[in-house]
Amino acid sequence: MAEPRRSDAGSSKTAPARRTGAARGPEHAARTALQSLAGLIDHPPEGVSAVRRSDDGWCVVVDVLEVPRIPDTTSLLASYEVQLDRAGELLEYRRVRRYRRGAADE
Repeated sequence: MAEPRRSDAGSSKTAPARRTGAARGPEHAARTALQSLAGLIDHPPEGVSAVRRSDDGWCVVVDVLEVPRIPDTTSLLASYEVQLDRAGELLEYRRVRRYRRGAADE
């Protein structure tokens, strides 16, 4: 028995367009910054608290657990500013803030 031919003309499924270089968005920049920073420092990343486009690419703020303590609300965290170029390559990083987990922003 011959298999029926399928026509892709009426198919609603389309392959997502691949974005490269500068066309990649903030989600990609956040993931890349998290992974790059985790590979350079000995502290586990907690998450990303800010992403903004810069002239040369992206600036991502990654929050990191630096000193775990009990209770958890007294743990020390730090915010690192990670600069990525348009292709997502790490240009630089620096710690910009250190704070207790339980402390409120002022």
